[in-house]
Amino acid sequence: MAALVWATPKLMRRFYTHGLTVVPVATGLDTPWAFVFLPDGRMLVTERPGRMRIVERDGRLGAPLAGLPPVWSQGEGGLMDVVLDPDFPHNQRVYWSFSEPDASNAALASTAVARGRLAGEQLSEVQVIYRQPVKTGDSRHFGSRLLFDRAGHLFVGLGDRFQRDDAQRLGSAHGKILRLWPDGRAPADNPFAGTPGALPEVWSYGHRNVQGLAIHPQTGQLWASEHGPRGGDELNLIQPGRNHGWPVITYGCEYKGCAPIGEGMAKAGMEQPVLWWGPESTPPSALLFVTSDRYPGWKGQLLVATFRNGAFTRVTLDGQRVVAKDAVYLAGNERVRDLKQGPDGLIYLLANVPEGRILRLEP
Repeated sequence: MAALVWATPKLMRRFYTHGLTVVPVATGLDTPWAFVFLPDGRMLVTERPGRMRIVERDGRLGAPLAGLPPVWSQGEGGLMDVVLDPDFPHNQRVYWSFSEPDASNAALASTAVARGRLAGEQLSEVQVIYRQPVKTGDSRHFGSRLLFDRAGHLFVGLGDRFQRDDAQRLGSAHGKILRLWPDGRAPADNPFAGTPGALPEVWSYGHRNVQGLAIHPQTGQLWASEHGPRGGDELNLIQPGRNHGWPVITYGCEYKGCAPIGEGMAKAGMEQPVLWWGPESTPPSALLFVTSDRYPGWKGQLLVATFRNGAFTRVTLDGQRVVAKDAVYLAGNERVRDLKQGPDGLIYLLANVPEGRILRLEP
């Protein structure tokens, strides 16, 4: 079991500059959610209201791409993550997650994943490869982060859609991390593929609202960040078939009055987080393992984007154990939704507060 670390602001040193220069790359985005680099150095960026754009290398915003299916943009829902097919240079396929409205009742939605071929300023051959079976009218906890592993499997991080108990039900897609083939099929070696009543695409369960996924560059292990309740945000090491406890165990509490949730903080058969943030929430988002040499001392560290105080957290790991952590605070109180390492080895951040923009961190 991974060692548990409690992260509080008092345990982390503030670096308002840390020797970094923050350079705006693109501005004028409307509630951006995620971005990804194209092989030629341009970027694809999603805007939560339902638009996907190309950002040119000089920061100019392209027109919204044509071809996206309808997006349910309410509350936390909308157009969310975007990733490239591992074989993108040959097939030009792009995958994205979004809140999909019900065909017969526009008040209901669930998280879905689609793919299409990028051609100029449009997406063609668009198909939905996965959709949560149950749609609800709640506008919270859609997830959703996407990630391809080295073998070409697509991981999909989902939220519980505020149906808490569903996170423990293997027959529900709420509160799960899924493992799919690129066409949406469930691999035969998934942990619950042969379990009666279980969805064969489930990889892990007991999650509240997955917001970040990353593969460790040396070990190949899957790591995830998720929004817990008040004071219960988590960084987790994900292994197949494991139960991460929500809502039976949590280090958080109810937002009103901080009443206890579930059965406490630990229970046999349920995983502990590697790191949790408390006593107040510091909502984590995207994850990035640094492989670049551009930032002295950062190579191999895990960066965790956060929604509060314009920060991200640098986490130093020794295997599965956290041995150090520091918060990097940016001027401007940015709400960091996504972060990527660019082809130039530099780190790029996507912020949607106080304005939608992409930033580059220069050492």
